[in-house]
Amino acid sequence: MKKKNKSRFFLLLMIGVSLILLISCEILREFESGSVADIEGNVYKTITIGDQRWMANNLKTTKYNDGSVIPNVEDSTTWINLTTDAYCWYNNNAFYKTTYGTLYNWYAATSNKLCPTGWHVPTDDEWMVLINDLGGESIAGGKLKESGTSHWYSPNTGATNKSGFTALPAGCRYYLAEFIGFGSWGLWWSIPNYVPFLHYQKTNIEFDSSIKHYGLSVRCLKD
Repeated sequence: MKKKNKSRFFLLLMIGVSLILLISCEILREFESGSVADIEGNVYKTITIGDQRWMANNLKTTKYNDGSVIPNVEDSTTWINLTTDAYCWYNNNAFYKTTYGTLYNWYAATSNKLCPTGWHVPTDDEWMVLINDLGGESIAGGKLKESGTSHWYSPNTGATNKSGFTALPAGCRYYLAEFIGFGSWGLWWSIPNYVPFLHYQKTNIEFDSSIKHYGLSVRCLKD
């Protein structure tokens, strides 16, 4: 009888250990981190969320992955009238590049060579996969935003960064090519139609219609 109890105990113990290992592996897979470099040598953290692998920093490159240079356009009138690719930094100040990355227009974002080789600018559907993996539009924003108020304005509502995505409020270049939203908003290109939008006073994630002369951040997604 004692032998049976002992065998049963060890069987249950092994089942318990196996379950713990499976859960641990799943957690590690979900939040597995790494890095990737662009053609200029800028290094980005990466994070696996569900079955997707994302950059955990905004893209900074001023060159395409084939080595060609992306034009830097500072003048507002020129920027608005562009029908070709361009980038800028917030307030045309390269100081923002290191932490907040570079702002790109639609033509650069849809060039198919902006991200490092093997990565791409995500589609609307791919953003929705991410959002659904994080519980849906009403709560995903808080899980995406960097927590605290080092970069986001207070109160940075609901921000936990549970996903490891570390979304930052880089602002954007807006309708009249004015720079707006730094500290308050994070906006990223999504192909072809919608712009994911995070706000310092909201937990949810919203969407704006894309306009080709917007200057927005980019988060690359692994192919």
